Amino acid sequence: MKVVNEIVDSNLKIVQDDDFFKFSLESVLLPSFVQVNLRDKMILDLCSGNAPIPLLLSLKTKAKIYGVELQKEVYELGCKSIELNNKQDQITFLNHDVKDLKTIFKGDTFDIITVNPPYFKVLDNSKQNSNAIKARARHENNLTLDDLFKISLYLLKDNGKFYMVHRTERLVEILDLLRKYKLIPKELQFIFPYQDKESKLFMIKAVKNGKSGMKVLDSIYANK
Repeated sequence: MKVVNEIVDSNLKIVQDDDFFKFSLESVLLPSFVQVNLRDKMILDLCSGNAPIPLLLSLKTKAKIYGVELQKEVYELGCKSIELNNKQDQITFLNHDVKDLKTIFKGDTFDIITVNPPYFKVLDNSKQNSNAIKARARHENNLTLDDLFKISLYLLKDNGKFYMVHRTERLVEILDLLRKYKLIPKELQFIFPYQDKESKLFMIKAVKNGKSGMKVLDSIYANK
């Protein structure tokens, strides 16, 4: 069933469906982590779902924002959310495969790329949701980390910024892959559910062809 909710701490409305994943805490935290300056004119959000990240980014900047979502049912929710908030002039939403974005955009196009991607590898013993839309949102059925970093390297301008939220258990793998694709980690922030629990998520900023040297920021506690 479709519902209209308000995104936390904003005047933005978002169209959701109870049969799909609703926007998560990560979708609110990642836009707040993103640093946008006046020189940033082109922003791309990958794996956009129903568009919470593009919508929240639109409150921080007048830059042109593109969102990309592969699953048509979820993409249509995002389109409705963008229209509901009268953001059509700033946000362009695409129903497209991230891996094929070279067919739409030239290289070195974007100042910033953001992504809240599927978190889990597809293994022989993977337990995936019986709902295909939810399964594709959580598992790397259509997009691996390698695919993601490869297209981001192509689309980002030199010294362009890459922002991602992901599972802490995959941090070492992600750091290795970022460097493989010349996306140099610059800032890292861990997210904890509670002060006495281990971190489940982290956010990272990387810069294309950036200089080495990474800062670890103060941690975020979702429930204090």
